[in-house]
Amino acid sequence: MNTNNIFILSIESSCDDTSAAVLQNQKVLSNITASQKVHQLYGGVVPELASRAHEQNIVPVIQQALEQSGITKEQLSAIAFTRGPGLMGSLLVGTSFAKSLALGLSIPLIEVNHMQGHILAHFIENEKHKRPTFPFLALTISGGHTQIIQVNDYFSMTLLGETQDDAVGEAFDKTAKILGLPYPGGPLIDLYAQQGNPTAFSFPKPNVEGLNFSFSGLKTSILYFIQKKTQENPTFIEENLPDICASVQNTIIEIIMLKLRKAVAQTGITQIAIGGGVSANSGIRNALNNEEKYGWTTFIPRFEYCTDNAAMIGIAAYFKYLQKDFASMDITAQARMMIDKS
Repeated sequence: MNTNNIFILSIESSCDDTSAAVLQNQKVLSNITASQKVHQLYGGVVPELASRAHEQNIVPVIQQALEQSGITKEQLSAIAFTRGPGLMGSLLVGTSFAKSLALGLSIPLIEVNHMQGHILAHFIENEKHKRPTFPFLALTISGGHTQIIQVNDYFSMTLLGETQDDAVGEAFDKTAKILGLPYPGGPLIDLYAQQGNPTAFSFPKPNVEGLNFSFSGLKTSILYFIQKKTQENPTFIEENLPDICASVQNTIIEIIMLKLRKAVAQTGITQIAIGGGVSANSGIRNALNNEEKYGWTTFIPRFEYCTDNAAMIGIAAYFKYLQKDFASMDITAQARMMIDKS
């Protein structure tokens, strides 16, 4: 097995982004993503529409990734794909295409856990970004996940805590919807928050045992708060939008940081690496960097590796390739997958 130049084509299709990347060992040669605009009309991802869009996008996205990389299909060492977790219809498109391509080229097939991909994105070769060393704590925050994981090795991960209901990304998006902002609303909350007062309004923080999270109660309290204020003043949102966004974001950040401090105290590990779409949030990034005064070392991936992308699937597949951890052709997609089980 040649390990000097391993070329992996990876496919990510877990939700509403169709992405393909080509990696040469740990270096990204191309990373192409086609986003789906159709969901903006519905204020959230519609699974059936997502899977149909993946079917339309997957061939041109893969073709563009290969062309940009300068690598031919015949040079590929393996095909990697997201097995789960995610929307089943979306996962099936990527899984089926990856299996067919690997079979047609007679090269190995590698399945990847989407959340492990977010964590291992930190190991993509990049001169300007430092990498964590084992062990470290990973905070994965996205529209569907909020987790604290102890990472002992590339594929030795222990889940320390996770959300018991809604994920942090959903809390951001639902808040945006309550405020009348378009989908996806999380980035808009962040944008307005930078112009507002984070202590203008107060929201309750959930009391959840251990290192677990809960955001459903916060969403409800925000809804009731907005309903009450708009009854008193119909233009309340318009007059106070930056302050509302800043206060909501500050509350969410305080919830996250409280749990991270507990995790550091519990494990003694002071290296913190974040991943997932919500890790692009400027407030969360600033909060993590501020914790460095307590002896933490924070690792934040480049923006394009925070959101769902195929490069992170490719880097996870690279380490699996080195271990000859290949998938069989009868493998199936899984809508639910544990972070500490590949």
